[in-house]
Amino acid sequence: MTDSVERLQKVIAQSGVTSRRKAEKLIVDGKVKVNHKTVTELGTKVTPHDDIEVNGVLLEKEAPVYYMLYKPRGVISSIKDDKGRKVVTDFLGEVPERIYPIGRLDYDTSGILLLTNDGNFANLLMHPSHGVDKVYVAKIKGIPEKRELQKLRKGVRDGDDLLKAVKYNILEVDRQKNTMILELTLHEGKNRHIRRMMEKLGYPVSKLKREKYGLLTLDGMKPGDCRPLTPHEVKKMRLSAQK
Repeated sequence: MTDSVERLQKVIAQSGVTSRRKAEKLIVDGKVKVNHKTVTELGTKVTPHDDIEVNGVLLEKEAPVYYMLYKPRGVISSIKDDKGRKVVTDFLGEVPERIYPIGRLDYDTSGILLLTNDGNFANLLMHPSHGVDKVYVAKIKGIPEKRELQKLRKGVRDGDDLLKAVKYNILEVDRQKNTMILELTLHEGKNRHIRRMMEKLGYPVSKLKREKYGLLTLDGMKPGDCRPLTPHEVKKMRLSAQK
């Protein structure tokens, strides 16, 4: 397993000492040391093994933690919101570590969201080249034909983005209500990926949930529930992303 490598200013900001912008100024001003040596280059990268001092004070190193949340609809995938809306960390109770979401789920999307303070783990899972399955269930308005659904795998162009699904399954068709329920598997998750993709085909999404993330499922959980991942789950998720 390789160590997580992060930009120095990002590590300082994540520690809670200051914002990233102010961290950059501290670095340029010579107020930051890495392994007892003053660093002034903003491109400097560090690992968890490096000692970092800001204004002569050593940053505390946190043990890595991993949580899974069943995010409800109507919640922001962030650690704070300037509009006072509910955020995902509101459901975790008292967690001393400075954790953040791995990727995001849209405000109106529910399902599995992982949170951690381990940058290496987060980067492994988020990078599309590592091929970790993220399985969603979407209820759409309208009933597309097979030839239209096949475009999901080829990709649908929206601006500069090519939005695609690795695979799809039809779970239910309701001709009376003119709706369809689809299971869609993604390896990446661009902003509003599935909603934009289906809108481009002319079948807007009315409800969306992420039901699986790699080996993780929502079994036994209800919206708002949160639990730590077991060491076995963390290991298996890491291995699946490193294949």
